[in-house]
Amino acid sequence: MPHSMPPPLLSADDVARYQTEGVVCLRNRFEPHWIELLREATDRCIASPGPHAVIGNRSEPGFFFGDQDMWWRDEAFRRFLFESPAAPLAAAIMGSSTVNFFFDQVIVKEPGTVQRTPWHQDLPYWAVRGSQICAIWLALDEVAASNSVEYVIGSHRWGTEFSPRHFADGSLYAGTGLPPLPDIDADRDRYPIRSWDMEPGDCLVFHALLVHGAPGNSSLAHRRRAVSTRWCGDDARYFVRPGEVAVPSKDPGLADGAPLTCELFPQVWPRPTAGA
Repeated sequence: MPHSMPPPLLSADDVARYQTEGVVCLRNRFEPHWIELLREATDRCIASPGPHAVIGNRSEPGFFFGDQDMWWRDEAFRRFLFESPAAPLAAAIMGSSTVNFFFDQVIVKEPGTVQRTPWHQDLPYWAVRGSQICAIWLALDEVAASNSVEYVIGSHRWGTEFSPRHFADGSLYAGTGLPPLPDIDADRDRYPIRSWDMEPGDCLVFHALLVHGAPGNSSLAHRRRAVSTRWCGDDARYFVRPGEVAVPSKDPGLADGAPLTCELFPQVWPRPTAGA
């Protein structure tokens, strides 16, 4: 069942856990009207995919769908970006006075979906660098821990970026110069791996260097819709990475090392004033 009244955004323990473990599960931080808004918007995306949508093999059990940059074309995602608790939550957990929005993504695994999300770090896929970069993974449906995102606790402090891989075939991105990620599944007992049961309105906030992945959706009763938004703080800068880069999907017109604020990466915290 969805939660009722949301608690305060963060506690000191939440911030400490994010810093040391790289991820924190926050309960009931988004009110039901945000969940309903994003459910409807996510289903619109499935019905009318964008140019960067990833659609799973329909011959396999279940159905996987992913899309990004919805705020460019759907007012509901834009409202969430500028009006929801997400931006102040990101600012508070990163200890940042400002927040720029980086990009949004929907991930849908229908009941019985076998397709998993491979282990990876987010940051090496993106043209940005800095320590104040996080994701907010917001559950739109009930999710059992066995079907939820898994995290290697503390891996954001390993001091290494690992090469991105193409999710479709597992091949490494070309020309990055980064080493491959260790095979986590080959020796799972070696790593402190954690996942959580989730209710609609719960969210996972995690550092962009934290190693994570996800199983399919073994539930035959529950959809697994989520919206993952990415946020950058005071020290984030545009980074012209060598080799392949996944995000952004178009040129923002920024020089290497430039602050992020531009049309593609708007500053969303503090809230823009009317007419600004």
